[in-house]
Amino acid sequence: MQLTKEHFEPISMDLREAEDIKRPSLSFWADAWRRLKMNKVAMASLVFLILLGLCAIFVPLISSHDYYTTELTNKNKPPSAEHWFGTDDLGRDMFVRIWHGARISLEVGFAAGLIDLIIGVIWGGIAGFFGGRIDEYMMRFADILYAVPYLLVVILLLVVLQPGVGTIIIALTITGWIGMARIVRGQVLQLKAQEFVLAARSLGADNGRIIFKHLIPNALGPILVTLSLTVPQAIFTESFLSFLGLGVSAPVASWGTMASEGLSALRYYPWRLMFPAIFISVTMLAFNLLGDGIRDAVDPRLRK
Repeated sequence: MQLTKEHFEPISMDLREAEDIKRPSLSFWADAWRRLKMNKVAMASLVFLILLGLCAIFVPLISSHDYYTTELTNKNKPPSAEHWFGTDDLGRDMFVRIWHGARISLEVGFAAGLIDLIIGVIWGGIAGFFGGRIDEYMMRFADILYAVPYLLVVILLLVVLQPGVGTIIIALTITGWIGMARIVRGQVLQLKAQEFVLAARSLGADNGRIIFKHLIPNALGPILVTLSLTVPQAIFTESFLSFLGLGVSAPVASWGTMASEGLSALRYYPWRLMFPAIFISVTMLAFNLLGDGIRDAVDPRLRK
């Protein structure tokens, strides 16, 4: 078949319509949130952690039981309608003690994570930006601290200071910020050679503004991922120290102290160990799954 002019019809086109952007543009964080919402496992973990925090705040306030009053007539009762998680050897309600322990664990985890974030970002940002001898001295000091056995630091602090939540937070943050500092330093070393840093310096921005207004915001992705993994590590460490008897003291409820108390009664009263162990495990799993989801969401190589 031979084609002629009659087989073709010119199509009118408005150049302004051709230049219109039909799909709305997304910022980096809007696109990261969109991809995080597509990760059902990460979103389920986020919902669980939000519910955990809300229950830790409100359940001890509205419950008819408290975490410290002893009732020897109710000791070692199995889970029932009156005591959902049973009672311990002093007759205290395990359900309320679990949620009070969640308060302690979340308080320690988020406080240690926040302090590690502040110190690590400042230390790593300064070391990576200035480089040279400043970088060498700062990171070698961090390496020396990292070489000190962690358990030795905790024991020394407990000898000098009184055992409690504050002592645990101090012990966690003495060396806990080093990982964050290394991540931030590596990101700043990559970013400081970019053109936007040269442009900011040409416009008269000082070193502090370049570090905290330009470099650190562009490194927020790895920082958030590291923070999401620091919090569960602090929660587990607090539970481990409390399990060994180096954490909070009675009658304060902690998942670690409850697990330590329930270990001796595992054969006859297994719920005393089962419930704190389940909450420690599920909380750690939720934080790690959420951290993996955040890592995938902020990874620029996965953007479509």
